[in-house]
Amino acid sequence: MWWVGTHGGSGESTFATLLSGSLESHHTWPQSASPPPGGIPVVLTARTSFHGLDSSRSALTQWASGAVPGVELLGLALVSDAPGKLPKPLKDFAHLVEGGAPRTWRVPWIEQWRTDPPTAPDQRGMPTELRKLIKSVQALILKR
Repeated sequence: MWWVGTHGGSGESTFATLLSGSLESHHTWPQSASPPPGGIPVVLTARTSFHGLDSSRSALTQWASGAVPGVELLGLALVSDAPGKLPKPLKDFAHLVEGGAPRTWRVPWIEQWRTDPPTAPDQRGMPTELRKLIKSVQALILKR
């Protein structure tokens, strides 16, 4: 399973750390000459800034157009770009972008990660939304 960051700083390497056996794609769609049945499982990651939402919209458009064959898009993980609520224009844009993904997970701002990012798949102290994301992705992979 691959985490595809739609822009730098989107969290793909952090998520790969949190879910054992998953990989970060370094901002490119994974490719395979012989993808597994159903395709290569992917979760897109993006911040909720304008740049992050716009880059995720672009990636979702690529996927929906068939430009990335052999990929099974599991969903989009939107990571808060700042503490607090999104301003209305970003909230509206996020809602629009989410419509292009099979499912979306929202990850809140995690202040601790600014100075102490996770280094192992340890879910202690993790926000509920993040635990739900990891468990949901695990369940989707097992269903394949």
